[in-house]
Amino acid sequence: MTGSGRVMVFSKLGIFLNMIKFEHTLFALPFAYVGAFLTEMKIPSTHDLLYITLAMIGARTAAMSLNRIIDRRIDARNPRTAGRALPRGLLSASEVWLYVFLSFCLLLYSSYQLSPLAFRLFPVAVLVLLVYSYTKRITWTCHLLLGAALGLAPLGSWIAIAGRFDLAPVLLMLGVLFWVAGFDIIYACDDYEFDRREGLYSIPACFGIKRALDISIFFHILAPLFFIAAGLILDAGVFYLAGVVIAVVILIYQHLLVKPDDFSQAGIAFFNLNGTLSVIMLLFTFLEVICPL
Repeated sequence: MTGSGRVMVFSKLGIFLNMIKFEHTLFALPFAYVGAFLTEMKIPSTHDLLYITLAMIGARTAAMSLNRIIDRRIDARNPRTAGRALPRGLLSASEVWLYVFLSFCLLLYSSYQLSPLAFRLFPVAVLVLLVYSYTKRITWTCHLLLGAALGLAPLGSWIAIAGRFDLAPVLLMLGVLFWVAGFDIIYACDDYEFDRREGLYSIPACFGIKRALDISIFFHILAPLFFIAAGLILDAGVFYLAGVVIAVVILIYQHLLVKPDDFSQAGIAFFNLNGTLSVIMLLFTFLEVICPL
């Protein structure tokens, strides 16, 4: 490959990573580690941590790539998203499909390396990641399905290490589900007018912004309750519960930043605070595992 060819490849890769907001992997990856740490209340092996990380990268990259391909015509009509790579022609659909294929290959190989049950459940993960992008065309529960997709992180990690289902990781999954659905509703408020005009089924478009924010608050009440329930089942101690308390404070602050007539701080609420929440939960779970009180 010539020098100019290599420059083109890296340029395309940079455009792709920006398109899928690769840095937003921060939302789900810490919860994958939370699930892994809590499985046996210890730090998993390097092998397991490596392939859990690769599985998460593969799953999220595939999910975001699918979402961008499936929504590319809608994105082109939305002023907020018209500048994305596919609507602008910076990447072709065939190029993004290649990334989808490679990402699913990475997820499949990683699941094979982790446990037989994780490998057998690969088609279920693919189905959830594929279906999500279509749901906003037919149902306002699209936010919940997105939450379920990210909620697979702690459940998948538990299955990868334990090789079985248990109640605790299901509760962790539900906690992530309602946390993600709650902040996705806030994010969707930016597209309220567009979604109504296009006939899309976001919760703000279906129920109005004020009621949508109330639903978001309700979901963010449920999320820590599920995290606490998982901790009680696992007999988690002070550090884990302290992490949940800090998460509650972050959620409260997030809702203080957004108002029905003012979403100027929504970007802070969406990325900075929710990224911080997931890292806090990981940090305090790590402390729980290495020095339980």
